[in-house]
Amino acid sequence: MGHGGNVITELTIDHREVEELFAMIEAQPVGDERRRKLADELTIELVRHSVAEEAHLYPAVREHIPDGDKIADKEIADHARVEQLLKDLEGLHAKEPDFDHLVAKLKLDVSEHMRDEETRLFPLLTAAWTPEALDDLGDKVRTAKKTAPTRPHPSTPSTPPGNKLLSPGLGLVDRARDLLTGRGKG
Repeated sequence: MGHGGNVITELTIDHREVEELFAMIEAQPVGDERRRKLADELTIELVRHSVAEEAHLYPAVREHIPDGDKIADKEIADHARVEQLLKDLEGLHAKEPDFDHLVAKLKLDVSEHMRDEETRLFPLLTAAWTPEALDDLGDKVRTAKKTAPTRPHPSTPSTPPGNKLLSPGLGLVDRARDLLTGRGKG
């Protein structure tokens, strides 16, 4: 979380970290409780990433890219599906049959979303924006990830201004819960 560089570099590194977490989950034996702990880490990273994109990246896409509304709406719909899967996964033990099914579905949906961003959206951003604007957006995304929620909240707004108003408060509550429970600590 928070790597430096422009928005594309920041988000691409996030994507590689998410892929690594999926690989680590898959490397554990089926039913092993380490799978649950890694799924919690994955959830934290995916929620922070999504909240930051929804707060800063997609409004920029709407404003600066042709057909930006259509593109942003599709990406936000992808996030909504992923967030619901994360919510369904939350609280399941690694030994429960639905756990592995949900992780597999999550990996499929997230991988498709990341591939779409990297092959379609990021080149459009590069063509539409100056390097300075991309750097500034990277800073905004990094800042948003620091205060973003760490748990899925599918019923909260995913577009400004609602998401920008609610996310920091939800993030504070989530991080307090994580601290109390030890969630996300490998």
